[in-house]
Amino acid sequence: MKVLILSQYFWPETFRINDVAQGLQEQGHQVEVLTGFPNYPSGQFQAGYAPRGPARDALGKVGIHRVPLLARGHGRGGRLLLNYLSFAVSAAAFGPFLLRRPDVILVFEPSPVTVGLPAALLRRIFRAPVVFWVQDLWPESLVATGSLRNRRALALVSRMVSWIYRHCDLLLIQSRAFSRSLVDHGVSLSRIEYLPNSAEAFYRPVEVPADAPERRLVPQDGVMNLMFAGNLGVSQDLETLVEAAAELRHEPVRWLILGDGRQRRWLEEEIRRRDLQGCVQLLGSHPAGTMPRFFALADVLLVSLKDDPAFRATIPSKLQSYLACGRPVLAALNGEGARVTRDAGAGLTVPAERPDELARAVREFIRLSPAEREEMGQCGRRYFLRNFERQYLLRQLVELLGSVAARGITKEHTA
Repeated sequence: MKVLILSQYFWPETFRINDVAQGLQEQGHQVEVLTGFPNYPSGQFQAGYAPRGPARDALGKVGIHRVPLLARGHGRGGRLLLNYLSFAVSAAAFGPFLLRRPDVILVFEPSPVTVGLPAALLRRIFRAPVVFWVQDLWPESLVATGSLRNRRALALVSRMVSWIYRHCDLLLIQSRAFSRSLVDHGVSLSRIEYLPNSAEAFYRPVEVPADAPERRLVPQDGVMNLMFAGNLGVSQDLETLVEAAAELRHEPVRWLILGDGRQRRWLEEEIRRRDLQGCVQLLGSHPAGTMPRFFALADVLLVSLKDDPAFRATIPSKLQSYLACGRPVLAALNGEGARVTRDAGAGLTVPAERPDELARAVREFIRLSPAEREEMGQCGRRYFLRNFERQYLLRQLVELLGSVAARGITKEHTA
């Protein structure tokens, strides 16, 4: 099967679609990727990637076609909008000339949903059906992050989303709770399939060598290491983390933060302003492959989101990584992410945006014995293997792509 993956983000940017592309290729399928030049999350193009025009690249045997786009900068306002639109226009303009006709087009959609615009054009040109994997809900996520508040603008975005969904032959959702939003946009349940995210194969329990560099960053000195890993953005509700850390500044807990994002500077300033350098440490960005070693050295892994309907419906992808590594989880969020954590028995959950409750849960983790925390982690690992295992979900994806490719473009959704 010839699969075209359309995604604004791709390797060396750290997104799950990288592993999906390699997994499809390893199963014998021909995979091409149409993407932009890497500039997430820093907002600046990575070294060695100058977008002077379309370029070829490769991830193993996966062929990559890169098209120019405007870097996202600080990820705010008009600049971010131009980043989104520039990729959509560039992919639509160059894609037809760069690509071979695929059997099926797989669209990976974390924000922005505008990746669906060039997908609709390529669908028409290549007569290839589109499978659209919804990772973020639009326009709900714009409201949740405060990126857009104007009602008329939101109404326009909503109409665009409905148009994009109409030009898809199948829509995959990473959380069952997404289905209501899609139905509200006119998508029939027969065109919706649940396909959650997995985690790369390297996310598993590991032993950390005595000379591993991660040990220098994560001391094993009797202080509980509470680790947050991932994007440092508005959605992650870092304000609650800082408030809870301030309340617990004299408790035996160390807050370790891995990652980068638009809120990093704010976080650095808050740590200095509140004099939290002794208990909150920013460890910077590190390759995804090192995460299992970092996680193994942590006592508890933290996942957090703001309280908003869009975030209640989502399962943050880092949760699968945490569960896969068999570490106890502290989930400071509402909705589906909290439900998964509870169902797994993988740790403790507290309501979103409640620093007092977060501090209470941290104290509870401090009181637990290492054996009790370890049992939580093992429960999470078993839950991951039952519900999110990589090979199982890859087989499901291949079956769905093959079924759609065999049907071709469905007449009732032809543009």
